[in-house]
Amino acid sequence: MVANCFRLNKSSALCSTHWNHTKRKPEHPCAVAMLRRPSESITEEPRKTNAYNDNLFDRLAINHLSKSVQEATGLSNNKSGYESLVEAATVAKHKFDPIGQQEVIIQALDRAFPRPILSFIKTVLPPASKLSREYFAVFTTLFFAWLVGPCKVRESKVNGRSEKNVVYIPKCRFLEETSCVGMCINLCKMPSQTFIKDSLGMSVNMVPNFDDMSCEMIFGEDPPGSSDDPALKQPCYKLCKAYKSHGTDCLS
Repeated sequence: MVANCFRLNKSSALCSTHWNHTKRKPEHPCAVAMLRRPSESITEEPRKTNAYNDNLFDRLAINHLSKSVQEATGLSNNKSGYESLVEAATVAKHKFDPIGQQEVIIQALDRAFPRPILSFIKTVLPPASKLSREYFAVFTTLFFAWLVGPCKVRESKVNGRSEKNVVYIPKCRFLEETSCVGMCINLCKMPSQTFIKDSLGMSVNMVPNFDDMSCEMIFGEDPPGSSDDPALKQPCYKLCKAYKSHGTDCLS
């Protein structure tokens, strides 16, 4: 069982064991144990199983978000398509600490989505209603598959009643392309939860499964605190692309 810990604060946000590939021993072990043993898919390099055929809308959306991230980081790249978005996110990961990464992505989302439109949605869809929770779930599956991959709506219980307020992503495109738990947490999960809450008034809990790269977005549910969130207690993939390319701990 690998010991790992994560601390989300301004000085040192996410901490994880840094693996030395020569000695196969952690160089910076932490004292807090994992909640469960990581499966083989955590310690082995994930395999891509989905092929993406981006249409014109998808390509425009990907390019727009990629440019927004590049503008927020101040560093551009000459790649295209989803590769450009991943490169922009990777630059953010290596240029900023975890808190900075989250702030940069929130800035990029602010650039990508016009504030008047977000304010209008927040006004006409009260966040505490069943209609709003189900609307956000359906909207996500229809208009954001280019970002996270094919997804579908699932039901959950809200105040004892069934609602279709959950977006299930069988294989997250971003996690699959980056193969990095730290990038998933700091450049997707945490900033997205904050942005959706602050901009639209809608609580959302993103629950990634690092065993199979699936994810659930549960609209209307507050995410747990950083000390209680299981996602923040996960090790990264031992063959994480960020680590392989730069030789640095991907989670800190």
